[in-house]
Amino acid sequence: MSQGPAGHVTRSFIRPNPETAGRSSKEALRRFLRTVDGVTIDAAYDPGKGASNEFVIVLAHGFTGDLERPHVRRAAAAFAQYAAVVTFSFRGHGASGGRSTVGDREVLDLAAAIQWARELGHTRVATVGFSMGGSVVLRHAALRAAAAEEPAEHEGRAGAHTDVVVSVSAPARWYYRGTAPMRRVHWLVTRPVGRAVGRYGLRTRIHHRDWNPVPSSPVESVPLIAPTPLLIVHGDRDGYFPVDHPRMLAAAAGGHAELWLEPGMGHAENAAEDELLRRIGEWAAEAAGAAG
Repeated sequence: MSQGPAGHVTRSFIRPNPETAGRSSKEALRRFLRTVDGVTIDAAYDPGKGASNEFVIVLAHGFTGDLERPHVRRAAAAFAQYAAVVTFSFRGHGASGGRSTVGDREVLDLAAAIQWARELGHTRVATVGFSMGGSVVLRHAALRAAAAEEPAEHEGRAGAHTDVVVSVSAPARWYYRGTAPMRRVHWLVTRPVGRAVGRYGLRTRIHHRDWNPVPSSPVESVPLIAPTPLLIVHGDRDGYFPVDHPRMLAAAAGGHAELWLEPGMGHAENAAEDELLRRIGEWAAEAAGAAG
């Protein structure tokens, strides 16, 4: 849905304080960040209760969510036991500006949130994404790996990298319509009346343009993520994306990713039990070398 490649990092409105650079903040914060393409992103910071002041989890919500939704706050509270937590609302969601491109230019929103976390002094960053956010964390990590290979092609991305990636309930491929919920999502995104329902009923403003060019799919992105630790989590009762999606992602990782197929779990943040969120937080902290 964009008209150009979504692969650059941005700076937030916040400038690092020379007196506190290198030390993580211990205060809860709320800020608007600005992406490289000029979109304002509503973001919040919780210093958490983790053993390491260096470690932060950046939480990327699913389509039609935002940082104020109860299921997003619940996940953030669970992760705050293991790390500082940055939450944000993707473009077109909640108080953020712009319009949703349903996983394309959202990598710029995630990059802004990671950059802010690093400006606050955190040296180890895990991205944890759910559903659409799960596809975004995969694409962002792959784009960052590509930037390391061809820095001239990705000027301005330095510092926006992630050290650990967790993708929950993500699709493996685009344009999937194999389930009734996904057919409803496609109606919501592609039809004018659907976008009106999204805007006024779901507080989600959706861009009317098709993707141009089509971004790399999650399954195309996964092989580029290694050696960054990668965890793929999916419920065996996911009503949106059946289990062939996580299995395809894990296979594409070539043995590098860890796959958790959760018995009885449905889709994304709403379906994630507190116990699963704790396990994800523990796994991310251990993978980042920040376990207590």
